[in-house]
Amino acid sequence: MRPPAVRLPGLPEQVTVYEVGPRDGLQNEPVVVPLETKLELIARLVRAGLRAVEVTSLVRPDAVPQLADADELLARLPLTPGVRHPVLVANLPSLDRALTMGVREIALFASATESFAKRNLNRSRAESLGVFGQVARRALREGLSVRGYISMCFGDPWEGDVDPAEVVGVATELFAMGCSELSLGDTTGVATPGAVRALLSRLVDAGVGLGALAVHFHDTYGQALANTVEALRSGVSTVDASVGGLGGCPFARSATGNLATEDLVFQLDGLGVATGVDLAALVRTSLWLARQLDRPSPSRTVQALATEFGP
Repeated sequence: MRPPAVRLPGLPEQVTVYEVGPRDGLQNEPVVVPLETKLELIARLVRAGLRAVEVTSLVRPDAVPQLADADELLARLPLTPGVRHPVLVANLPSLDRALTMGVREIALFASATESFAKRNLNRSRAESLGVFGQVARRALREGLSVRGYISMCFGDPWEGDVDPAEVVGVATELFAMGCSELSLGDTTGVATPGAVRALLSRLVDAGVGLGALAVHFHDTYGQALANTVEALRSGVSTVDASVGGLGGCPFARSATGNLATEDLVFQLDGLGVATGVDLAALVRTSLWLARQLDRPSPSRTVQALATEFGP
């Protein structure tokens, strides 16, 4: 079934769905996924109409073993005109690898909190931002685009509630480095729409343009779609999501799955917001991936449409 398309006032005409499944989704899988499966997943996502697919991470293989095949994946990845294939990098050596592999867009992963910076990046927040500044400056000199992530924007397992001023401070530093897009992460899924609106308002007050922001909601408490609508009403038009709702964060145990791309596209179709994504092809991709992972997809939309679009 398809949702009835009824627009709500204040929503954008079009939304960019930024797919993080091949990187953020798979990185938390306990069993290593074969390279051929990863390449097929990316190809299926592109055929489904996604135009921004984050493909892998060039961090140390021992830190994220699932993505230890990043160099080989990039060497074999076909480039499709008009499709972004960002790659996460952590420092100058990983940027060197990205340049060697011909990467044209990188992503940097910062933290709003001191505790998570130390656990995830093994540096203080200030130290990590210093490293990212070096990476961004060199990447820009080489003609690359730079996306920034801020994790723990609403709540931190070790520090509790996060002061929006801390997020604003990190955001302004990342933009000053030259990031063209900044994704706000609800890593533990604790945000509700009021908190989303409050943070976005603080960022606007600090001079941050909403057109340069994306949102990245985890669905730990079932709030991701409600938070997405609030972000869109506030003026954001790029939303991160993960095929089949895969993912989490290997460095924060309370961070469960990402917002499922299928659930997002189903909602946006019902709101009359264009995404360019073929929901049927996307559901088929998730059903195929669930078979590769030998477990059902957590996406409610995939479950509901499995009979219609499977196998």
